[in-house]
Amino acid sequence: MSMLGRLNRGETNVNFTKWWRRSMIASAVLIVISIGSMFLQGLNLGIDFKGGVSWEVKAPGVSVDQARSALDAVGEASAKIQIVGTDTLRVQGPESTIEHEAEVRRALADLAGTDAANVSVSTVGASWGGDVTRSAIRALVFFFIAILIYLTIRLEFRMAVAAIIAVFHDVVISVGVYSVFQFEVTPGTVIAFLTILGFSIYDTIVVDDKIQENERLVGVTGRMSYAQMTALSMNQVLLRSINTTVVSLLPVISLLVVGAGIMGAVTLEEFSIALLVGLLVGAYSSIYIAAPVLVLLKDRESKNRAINERLTAQGVDITAPIDRVALTAQTAHGARRTTVPAAGDSSSVSAAAAGSGATGIIPPRPRKKGRRR
Repeated sequence: MSMLGRLNRGETNVNFTKWWRRSMIASAVLIVISIGSMFLQGLNLGIDFKGGVSWEVKAPGVSVDQARSALDAVGEASAKIQIVGTDTLRVQGPESTIEHEAEVRRALADLAGTDAANVSVSTVGASWGGDVTRSAIRALVFFFIAILIYLTIRLEFRMAVAAIIAVFHDVVISVGVYSVFQFEVTPGTVIAFLTILGFSIYDTIVVDDKIQENERLVGVTGRMSYAQMTALSMNQVLLRSINTTVVSLLPVISLLVVGAGIMGAVTLEEFSIALLVGLLVGAYSSIYIAAPVLVLLKDRESKNRAINERLTAQGVDITAPIDRVALTAQTAHGARRTTVPAAGDSSSVSAAAAGSGATGIIPPRPRKKGRRR
């Protein structure tokens, strides 16, 4: 059967455990880079967070360099200048006096060849940006607590801890990407970050639910470690994870290419970049962060530790992929051994018939020999 056919049937046998150690090291490196970048150069906060003044005017044919040259005369050469859409010029600078705002307004009007009244001016205070930041942090903390409680009730505490670690990993790396490449952080970016946390949790729950369903296999077969069972479960839901990620990425890529690239919508670009980064990191963490962390926590249990020690003593590689054919046979054998037919049950009659001979027919009871007279 082809790889696509096995994928559709959930019968792939990818050795995920082989890559877990390398993925954890790679994630640790990325986290260190992200935290280091945030300390060294910080985030490129938008005007909504740090406060300032924004000027916008319709200026078809005007380039960023031309606008910067015109603003140099009024002391705003270092301002942030963008071309929004196809012909709208946006300039953002720090808070200033009313007189200076009017001076910049006139300079932009002259550059665009229009009246100063056509230049819109908006001022955002730094205190409002602080309120947005505190609200986002509170929402993030509430999200972590709610997810921890829900997953503990729905699945188990160790799975909840592994999922929270994976989500924290997603947040740090996603924010780190914005810090390293100095993408602007806006309220739309914060909304996108909070959105991708839900996706990351959903993908992790899909895998954890299958793991919980297959936990019985560790004891039934007697030849499987918890790590092998986890890798088996991930193979069984691999197609669902791929479909979820691809379907989620398609509209995001459309927003980024069509909305931001072709139509020039800057707001869509800020939102879609955060979604794109978060979706990719979230799909990665559900396989290479949440799963190995869960295995690490579960292997500390006495039951799983004893199974690992016994299998290792028998020379079994507890990280090797599972033989699906042997697993099916072992599971069926284990089910037969643990099934005890009730008295008078027809299945007990069938079992007796099976053991009576090749024909499966129960012979008649022998008649007692009487004494000859």
